[in-house]
Amino acid sequence: MKKPHQFSLGINTGFAVNRYSEHEEWIRIVGDSLGLRYAQITADMLNVSLPADIIISETKAILKNCKKYNVKINSSFTGAFTRVNHLAHPNPEIRKYWILWFKKFVDLSVDLGCTSMGSHFGIFTKFDETSLSRRNERRRQNIEGWHEIADYAKQKGLQYLTWEPMSISREQGETLLETQRLQKDVNDNAPLPFKLCLDVDHGNIMSENKDDTDPYVWLKEFCHESPLIHLKQSSENKSGHWPFTKENNKLGRIIPEKVISTIKENTDQPIELILELSFREREPSDSTVVEVLKESVDYWREIVLQ
Repeated sequence: MKKPHQFSLGINTGFAVNRYSEHEEWIRIVGDSLGLRYAQITADMLNVSLPADIIISETKAILKNCKKYNVKINSSFTGAFTRVNHLAHPNPEIRKYWILWFKKFVDLSVDLGCTSMGSHFGIFTKFDETSLSRRNERRRQNIEGWHEIADYAKQKGLQYLTWEPMSISREQGETLLETQRLQKDVNDNAPLPFKLCLDVDHGNIMSENKDDTDPYVWLKEFCHESPLIHLKQSSENKSGHWPFTKENNKLGRIIPEKVISTIKENTDQPIELILELSFREREPSDSTVVEVLKESVDYWREIVLQ
């Protein structure tokens, strides 16, 4: 019997936000134009704060077109417009709002057939960041909020939740050590496993430890806890967040063969490699999105699926 591939290749819908809002259009691009079978939907594609009847009809449209173009939505994630303080907000009423919001996002994720739902962990304000006692209190509240959401997600049937290590202290998980600590703390007495959605472009460039900005050290340390990995081309000073074009690949550090070999050396768990590419609303980039996505997919497809 042939052993299944350890890796699958998918794409995050960040490229489509406000550009390909029609569900048939973005799903057609994923399944037909790019020839990908997997997608990670972002909260920006369907805001769960919309009225319930709209959510129901939009969900039906997504599922219909996923079937039409043979696309599976395996995971969900927050996006650009949900990069807010949410569960680390200083106002308890606002934190309660976001807990309810995430429960609705769990419902949507389950209805779309996702295995997991994810987000950045929570963002501290500059005011809270300047006080260790306030920061610790927010961190505790942040973890408690995620545990409440995890309990709900477990009841609804999700397998796990994911969080994404970021690049500055306020956004949490900015170094290898901080990610280790937070991953341990959030999993202590958690109703559901918390795993990582690792991003090869993240890490604190101000850290004295050079490993904190080395994508291959991050992969080595955490790939066994990262069923999802966000891909984009990255430079040494993290000014990248680029697509995988020929020009960017000359300068970038993310090499498919090296990513794959690093993971294989450190885990044999199945991993979905997810292209997380976004484009500014500027020309000519706004008119060449699909062309650039095709180039990025081609750069990864042969290595991932060999």
